[in-house]
This record gives sequence, structure tokens and C-alpha cells, in this order.
Amino acid sequence: MNERVVVLGAGESGVGAAILAKKKEFEVFVSDSGEIKKNYKEVLRQYEIDFEEGNHSLEKILNAALVVKSPGIPDSAPLIKKLQKSVPVISEIEFAGRFFTGKTICISGSNGKTTTTLLTYRILKDGGLNVGVAGNVGKSFARQVAEEDFDIYVIELSSFQLDGMFDFKADVAILLNITPDHLDRYGYNMDNYTDSKFRIIQNQGKDDFFIYCSDDPVINKEVKKRNINAVQLPFTLGELEGNGAGIERSEIKIQLNQKQFSMSILDLSLQGKHNSYNSMAAGIAGMVFNIRNQQLRESLTAFKGVEHRLEHFMVVHGIEFINDSKATNINSTWYALESINKQIVWIAGGIDKGNDYSMLTDLVKSKVKAIVCLGKNNSKIHEAFDKIVDDIVDVYDMQSAVKSAYYLARNGDAVLLSPACASFDLFENYEDRGAQFKLSVRDL
Repeated sequence: MNERVVVLGAGESGVGAAILAKKKEFEVFVSDSGEIKKNYKEVLRQYEIDFEEGNHSLEKILNAALVVKSPGIPDSAPLIKKLQKSVPVISEIEFAGRFFTGKTICISGSNGKTTTTLLTYRILKDGGLNVGVAGNVGKSFARQVAEEDFDIYVIELSSFQLDGMFDFKADVAILLNITPDHLDRYGYNMDNYTDSKFRIIQNQGKDDFFIYCSDDPVINKEVKKRNINAVQLPFTLGELEGNGAGIERSEIKIQLNQKQFSMSILDLSLQGKHNSYNSMAAGIAGMVFNIRNQQLRESLTAFKGVEHRLEHFMVVHGIEFINDSKATNINSTWYALESINKQIVWIAGGIDKGNDYSMLTDLVKSKVKAIVCLGKNNSKIHEAFDKIVDDIVDVYDMQSAVKSAYYLARNGDAVLLSPACASFDLFENYEDRGAQFKLSVRDL
């Protein structure tokens, strides 16, 4: 009899894992404690995969030889704790990695992951390589391993995905930054979160590459104390020493042994300090895969950016509306506020993940004229900013948020949706939140 694989969670990741398990002739069962979306149910039926929704039937789960867990289910969940005593519990990425023999570029960090992932994918694809993009963007890695035939994958990895990875190895690992995020999942302990991020380099050997931001204090400290086997390729906004990337007289310079590349930062399609980091990381990865300089320059000049990330959406009566719904932590919002040179009406709030708003104080004082709090519980935002911002209003749906911001703004101002929080109190996800923002702006 074939080994039994149980998949917990029937979103993109879980359904992908189930398809791959079915194709590899495992006995598969999918269990989701919530309601499974219609399109995913249809796929499960199409592949004749047994599933349940609305609960977890213990008798159907505990007899698994292997459990593949959705990244959204915390390790602290009672069912996971029970399973871990007797059954290996892994992530969909770990599972898919067992059946993929090509190369992987894995990208993590508290901010900039999606932009860097899509930019790296664009560089490799434009360079003529047979490359797919997976993880937190597009189709799940497992589903593509089951249904596609790519030689290389660029994979965006969250800390939750990394937590369920054990034998998987990234051929190229990129770590962009580490700032407090998701601390509610890590016992409010920054070291636990940092260790989770550094799992991206586990199992790497001397033929692999570790690309990282040497300006990030947390990463820098960890690199010095850890035993890293991979070739280290740091990037910095300062001048470059040795292999890696840096900036000299407004020129990005990338070096990898005998190969050298340079271009003006003014020619990058993505502007701002944080985007210089993202471009350098993606550029180094391109050089590792021998993309020609001319092609690399063209891709870095032409890339259009990511929806819901500092998306300059529309100007209404002289007021610019900017959709940064993807900013689910303080650091992302810091970048957003820092990059806007106008007076700002800031729409913020949602599910707080242990945020410390004090790092935003100076920016809010100098740039924010009003705050619209969009969330079920806005007490921490009020606590942080009541004394420094005159106008703070509370709303509980996107239409009210946009209308309130519009009335508080004047010609020449910007309305910025950059929540610094997760979206699940009022929205399905950050995409839903961003889409509702754009719809509400159009309705003004």
C-alpha cells in the first residue's frame, strides 16, 4: 500500500502539495478547518483527491506517514503539537524540493521579498533561461513541480515556510533584511525570528551562494558569528570591497570574480534606497547565472514593480492616492513614508503583530497631517500618535477610509494606504485590501 500523505490547509500551497503527492502515487488526504475556495475544490475533485472542510478529523489525520502543513498554521496549534510527536510535519516547499533536481534561488527578508523575487525572475527570463517563479507569488512550488518543467525556480520564502524546511537547500540564498515582524508567532523574541530567517542558508555548501545586505545590523551580526559554507556576496549602499554589489558616485557596481557590471542608479526602474537594495540583490543573482551585462541593464531599467507595493495609483483633484497595502509591518511603512515628499494622510491599521510604532515618530511628525485608522482595534496607533497628529479618525471599512482621507487631504497632498499591520480583521488578505482601496478611490 502507498504511503499516506495528509495535507493540512487547502489554499494554493496545500492544493499544490496534494497534486504533487497524487502524481507521485501517494495516498492523499486534504483537511482544512475552514471553507475551501470553490476553485480549489474543483481542482481537488479533478485530481480525485479525498478532502474535508470545516473541521480536522483526527482519525483521518493521525495515521499519516507524512504531514504537509500550510504556512498559515502555527507550530503551536494543538493538532500540530500532537502530530509532531509521531509524524514528520513539513512545508510544501520542503515536500516539493524532494522531487525537483534543478536549481533554486530562494529569497527572504522582512521587506522587499516579492519585488526582488519578481525582478530576479524577470532578469533570468529575459536572459533566455527556463525559469519559474513560486513560493508566496504565483502558483505554488509543489504544483509547478507536478505540472511544469522548469530548470530553475525563483522562490519567495516567508519565515513560516522556512520553519517547515529541513533537508531543502537553496543553490542561491538571498536575505534582504531582518526587522521585527510576525513576532506574535515567535514568542515576541527577535532571536527566534532571526534564526527562522537564517534557515535559508541551511544545508548550503561551498558551491552555493549567499547574497545578503551587509548594511542590515541584524544580518551583519549573524554573518560574523555563524559558520557559513556558501560563497558570500554582500550588497551595500556604500562602496564595494571584493565580490558583491555597492554604490560608487551614483553608480551601482556588481563584481563576481572576473565579471563586472555597472549602471547609474538613476536608470533603475525602481527608485528609492530600498529598491536599490532589491535591484542589487537581483543583479548579483543574475550574474551568478551568467546573464549578459546588456541584458541585465535592460531588465533593471524596464521592470515595472509589484501591485500593492508603493503603487502610485491615481490623482483625484490634485490628491495622489498611493496603494501600499502590501506593507504589513512597521519597516515597510517606514520606507513608504520616507519615500514620499508631500504632506500625507496616512491610512493605517489592521491586526497588529507586536508593532513598535516609535520608529515612525520622526517621519510622522514631519510628513503626516492626518491618520485614518482602519481596523477593529486601533488603540496602539492612537497611543503612539494622538499627541503628535491633530486629526486621527477611526473607520471600519475601506470606503469610509478613502472618503475620510479624501476630505482630510488638500490639493498637492498624498493619501497613503500603508497599514503596517496584517489585513485579516477586515479583509481576506492584503490583495483584497489593496483592491478595495483602488475601487473606493475610483468611486470618489
